[in-house]
Amino acid sequence: MSSPVTVVAKGEREIVITRAFDAPRHLVFEAHTVPQLLRRWFTGPDGWALTTCEIDLRAGGAYRYEWTHQDGRIMGMGGTFREVDPPARLVSSELFDEDWTGGETINTTTFEEAAGRTTLTTTVLYASAQARDGALGSNMEAGIAASYARLDALLAGAPIGEDVAQ
Repeated sequence: MSSPVTVVAKGEREIVITRAFDAPRHLVFEAHTVPQLLRRWFTGPDGWALTTCEIDLRAGGAYRYEWTHQDGRIMGMGGTFREVDPPARLVSSELFDEDWTGGETINTTTFEEAAGRTTLTTTVLYASAQARDGALGSNMEAGIAASYARLDALLAGAPIGEDVAQ
């Protein structure tokens, strides 16, 4: 059963994104931290592919993602893990190459399991209220929903995308 994504403003500078998955949290955590799994679902809207996915999963470790659109455009971002507590919590910085979000964000993601179902909650702290409002005005919710639909399929064992080796 697919669940809707909720995106809610909190305070002046935060967005809280919530989504439930019919899978145990260790699998949802792995899908967020193993490059070959991320490449299969973390693609955003149709037409995009995650072509670079590098993860040093430890506090102080860096990560780098680049998406390539079928028309040749590239969107990249990266950051550093501040906390890594498998399978419960990730805290990381995030900065896009073309800084459309108005500076670095801090993302706190929690994975809470109940009866084999995992609720994923990501709180994004923006550099300013203006940056947060700009993100809310973008099409990010559609991209998140499309990616999470692919993650549902991956967690259910359905073949999706390409199984790209690390």
